[in-house]
Amino acid sequence: VQLQASGGGLVQAGGSLRLSCAASGRAFRYYTVGWFRQAPGMEREFVARVKWDGVSTSYADSVKGRFTVSRDNAKNTGYLQMNKLKPEDTAVYYCAAQEGWEGRYGYWGQGTLVTVSS
Repeated sequence: VQLQASGGGLVQAGGSLRLSCAASGRAFRYYTVGWFRQAPGMEREFVARVKWDGVSTSYADSVKGRFTVSRDNAKNTGYLQMNKLKPEDTAVYYCAAQEGWEGRYGYWGQGTLVTVSS
């Protein structure tokens, strides 16, 4: 599975962005898609994930109620809708995929930069 994240950009605090994660390979529909982010000088952190069924999801506490993770298996694409963005959401965002739910993410896309101005 090859992944490509897109949709990052510059947005004012309170604004919204939608990130996309385009995947190659039919097996994508069976994989969990995860979103991670890494701010300058910080370690990469988990943001959200969605199971193959598009129903089971989980979020980091810092984004609950503001971000929504989803997927469209027919389009081989995962999404991260980010609303009410804050300056502390500024980071490079990565999408990743794994065959399970709690396991290791074995597939990673390149990052897309999200910058939130105050």
